Amino acid sequence: MLLSIVIPVLNEAQTIPLILARLHDTLREVPWEVIFVDDGSTDATSRILERAAYEDDRVKQLRFSRNFGHQAAVTAGLDFADGDAVVVMDADLQDPPELLPRMLELLMQGYDVVSPQRICREGETRFKRWTAALFYRLLSRMSSQQLTPDVGDFRMLSKRAVCAIRSLREQHRYMRGMVAWLGLKEAIIPFERSPRAAGHTKYSLLKMLRFAWTGVSSFSAFPLRLSIAAGCVLSAAGFVYLLRVVYLALWTSALVPGWASAVALQCAFSGMILLALGGIGDYLARTYEETKHRPLYVVTETSNIRLPQASLTRAVILAESSAPAPILVGEFVRSTSAEDELDYHSLSGMGA
Repeated sequence: MLLSIVIPVLNEAQTIPLILARLHDTLREVPWEVIFVDDGSTDATSRILERAAYEDDRVKQLRFSRNFGHQAAVTAGLDFADGDAVVVMDADLQDPPELLPRMLELLMQGYDVVSPQRICREGETRFKRWTAALFYRLLSRMSSQQLTPDVGDFRMLSKRAVCAIRSLREQHRYMRGMVAWLGLKEAIIPFERSPRAAGHTKYSLLKMLRFAWTGVSSFSAFPLRLSIAAGCVLSAAGFVYLLRVVYLALWTSALVPGWASAVALQCAFSGMILLALGGIGDYLARTYEETKHRPLYVVTETSNIRLPQASLTRAVILAESSAPAPILVGEFVRSTSAEDELDYHSLSGMGA
């Protein structure tokens, strides 16, 4: 059974030699390949991957023309994976390769999805852990698909699960929700997540918020229903206030002409209207982007990749299927910085 490992990378020159060494140590008795998807890196990541692919044909590389996002990179890796089992993991070693043999055992027992669940998140702030837990619970309540808390993109998929995901070609992708939507048989493995081995996270707070909104809007219409409910509540409150004003005007002399209450009500109702229109507008914008059927990614370079016989849906492949070109050691060192040269020597000392 061939195991394909899909690893999206963005400026991970420091961690690539480390994860390759861990994979070699862990998967000595398992046939495997690793597909690195370079999502527009600007450091020495691509050169290190080219050298690794030249030394070991099990190391494969896809390089995007620009940054298309983590979910698009995962999609590309799944599109080109040839394995009977495919695992998606990060390059920062927060997803331990040592779990792969156990995950493979569970997959061979008949499960289509094996998902490691984080019971400990070292190296993350309390705010991030709290917001992540809140998001998983809210999304599970808002959508019809139940997401397992603290399970990310680190999963192992059977071949038929990969084929099913390949058929889902929506523009705004939330892989965790897509896997849950399939409803395939899933096994959960608890593990303790370690801090990053090197470098820094590529997900800022703003990117995390955008990613969370993609998950919500892709699998739930709850925000639209929430605007309807809020509109009903505010309308009822406004009607009650109107009855009070009529009573004060007809049966008492306590009504003082003024603008404070009018302004307050105007702000409340205007804010609610704008909020509802904004939610509707975002859903319409996403629908508009889907109707254009633009490619999910553009591949410009490959190493050790066998291109598919049939064209991929919503994907542009500009690279040709070929083995990586030899890289002269001296030329490589001269073209990199001192930090990248250190990464190269670490990789060379690792061995194939």
